[in-house]
Amino acid sequence: MGIVADKIKDLKDREEKILQMGGEKAVSRHKEKGKLTARERLDYFFDPGTFNEIDMFVTHRCGNFNMEKVEVPADGVITGHGLVNGRTVFAFSQDFTSRAGSLGEMHAKKICKVMDLALKAGAPIVGLNDSGGARIQEGVDALSGFGQIFYRNSVASGVIPQISAIMGPNAGGAVYSPAMTDWIFMVKDTSYMFITGPEVIKSVTGEEITFEELGGAITHCQKSGVAHFACENDEDALDRIKEMLSYLPANNMEDPPMVDTGDDPNRTDPALDEIIPDNPNQSYDMKDVIRSVVDNGEFFEPYELFAPNILICFARLGGRTIGIIANQPAVLAGCLDVDASDKASRFIRFCDAFNIPMLTIADVPGYLPGSQQEWAGIIRHGAKLLWSYSEATVPKLLLVTRKDYGGSYLAMCSKDLGADMAFAWPSAQIAVMGAGGAANIIHRREIKAADDQVEKRKEKIAEYEELFSNPYCAAARGYIDAVIVPSETRPRLIQALEAMCGKRELRPPKKHGNIPH
Repeated sequence: MGIVADKIKDLKDREEKILQMGGEKAVSRHKEKGKLTARERLDYFFDPGTFNEIDMFVTHRCGNFNMEKVEVPADGVITGHGLVNGRTVFAFSQDFTSRAGSLGEMHAKKICKVMDLALKAGAPIVGLNDSGGARIQEGVDALSGFGQIFYRNSVASGVIPQISAIMGPNAGGAVYSPAMTDWIFMVKDTSYMFITGPEVIKSVTGEEITFEELGGAITHCQKSGVAHFACENDEDALDRIKEMLSYLPANNMEDPPMVDTGDDPNRTDPALDEIIPDNPNQSYDMKDVIRSVVDNGEFFEPYELFAPNILICFARLGGRTIGIIANQPAVLAGCLDVDASDKASRFIRFCDAFNIPMLTIADVPGYLPGSQQEWAGIIRHGAKLLWSYSEATVPKLLLVTRKDYGGSYLAMCSKDLGADMAFAWPSAQIAVMGAGGAANIIHRREIKAADDQVEKRKEKIAEYEELFSNPYCAAARGYIDAVIVPSETRPRLIQALEAMCGKRELRPPKKHGNIPH
């Protein structure tokens, strides 16, 4: 065997040792929990044979607490790049079988390097998080590593898509990097996120709570709003990340990919002509409207469990990616509240950052009333929605299906907040408030003086409805561009999107605005 062959054999032996990760026992324990290993996750995620690992031979250099005698294969994280559905993506995958995937100086440098490369290449970065947190033996070097990652999360924000998958524990400072990324996918029963764990909480406050209740996937997708997807297992999480990437551009300088969906752009749907109930207080499912309008009835919905009174989703219209923001009459009558405002505002800013046109579908009676909403800051949270729509410069389409009242009319992307084209169904009711409340205020004295107050009130309500509970007053002022037959919604929206796809809008130069807190 020649010297080159010896060198190649040495390389292969070194690689093989590292590919064993934390060893057979550690890998076996890991897989018993129903989890894929860090390397299996990357193999599953990337197109077959396209993943290229970098920094395989990086090792820690900690000498504290006898760590100089401890080998950590790949320093507990695998980094590299490959193709996902034929498009370049960078990724890191923490290896819990190697010192619990703990983050130290070199572990962090590997992540920072792959983040830097993603930013230079203008390609998405995906982090598969499965770590016990900071490597305590490395002290402030580990803390510095977290800080360097946070800094890069901020720099990359709005430039390349950043996606986090929580596939194991994520505690303490480690939770902040995922929270700074665009989207968080969690796996039910095997992942959790929290600042302080159940044991610390019990020792300090006396409260007893399980890991899952405190920071599991359902908790963060339904209660806190920290995470956007609760996935069934590792494979489901990776599949859904791949699906999301299919809607997104690689970076902020590109448009989202066009896809031939095979759905006729001129398709109409007579069912929409019957979807609005005769009773204005009766609900319907806004998802039925979305399915009817978008290509092949397919949409990808983040935040399905959080603030369900408003819907956000990615879909396609005529093969173009769009972001949809829609009130959900089936939940809280589609009212806006604190959580709904936050949910929609961040989605709007994401779409605007990555050149994704937006469709807003409005059926909103107002803001959710009550002291709890006021004390929770509905004013400042609601202002975020106004801010985000006003700030966005991508094409913005508006469709009003039924109620669109008062401040919530403005908050759902009215013409005044920059809607480029606004459509309404004949069932639309665009007014300062509902007819009942308006009649009580405008005709208060007249109703009070009437012999039959009930009948007089009905008369004045009918009068107000005749004047304002329709789309024609708004259309007469140009606030609605066209009143359309519901069944013809899809072709009208596609034509409007095509017309506006080259939109350019300039704003005053500034460092950045100061979004409501």
